[in-house]
Amino acid sequence: MKRLHIIACHVLWRELCYFAAQAPTVCTFQFLPQGLHNTPQLLRQQLQSAIDQFDPTSSPCDAIILGYGLCCNGLEGITARNVPLVAVRAHDCITFLLGSKERYRAYFDAHPGTYWFSPGWIETATMPGPDRVAQLLADYTAKYGPDNARYLVELEYAWMKQYSHATYVDLGIGNADQYRAYTRQCAQSLGWHYHELPGDPSLIQRLLAGHWHPSDFLLVHPGQSILPSHDDAILRTRTTSLSTPLA
Repeated sequence: MKRLHIIACHVLWRELCYFAAQAPTVCTFQFLPQGLHNTPQLLRQQLQSAIDQFDPTSSPCDAIILGYGLCCNGLEGITARNVPLVAVRAHDCITFLLGSKERYRAYFDAHPGTYWFSPGWIETATMPGPDRVAQLLADYTAKYGPDNARYLVELEYAWMKQYSHATYVDLGIGNADQYRAYTRQCAQSLGWHYHELPGDPSLIQRLLAGHWHPSDFLLVHPGQSILPSHDDAILRTRTTSLSTPLA
């Protein structure tokens, strides 16, 4: 029976915990705060620190699972130390929920203005919509006064106008009706279309079962680090020194 240690973004905690409970492996977890991908260097630092601090002598482990996609190049330079790493060939966490990078790409190509909603995103981030606008208005008013606050909120709406769809990915976990209703509310407030996609748990299930086919997963041996491949594989490895610090 494989023993896996999972270091993941908190946005995936429900799905990973749910399917780990059904997996033929023993899993331990460490979740890092949502939002680190907004500062890729900080994501790299915190993720590498979590990997470096894991002690396989006190907690036997066959591999460390990374619950991240490439995530704005946040995985670039991440290095395996004493335990192999397993990364999903994904640009971001939504691929985990859709079941494959191919399905993600096909949907994105057909709906390029998509903003994704999921249980973890709804619970851990302030999503585009009434709640985000209200929070920003209050924060900006306290810092800059009401007139400047309204102007800054208008700038916030400017980037929101680049999107046209709010798409909820449903894996049937948690209060799905509540998540759907919230996504619809956000879409309506912004004039976006609401879409819903059935999730596909197969990628997460194979990840947690230890079925790591190279078409979907990157195995990073001690002494190797992760790099973007800039092609359909998304990720590749390079050999580096185990003592090389992360820039």
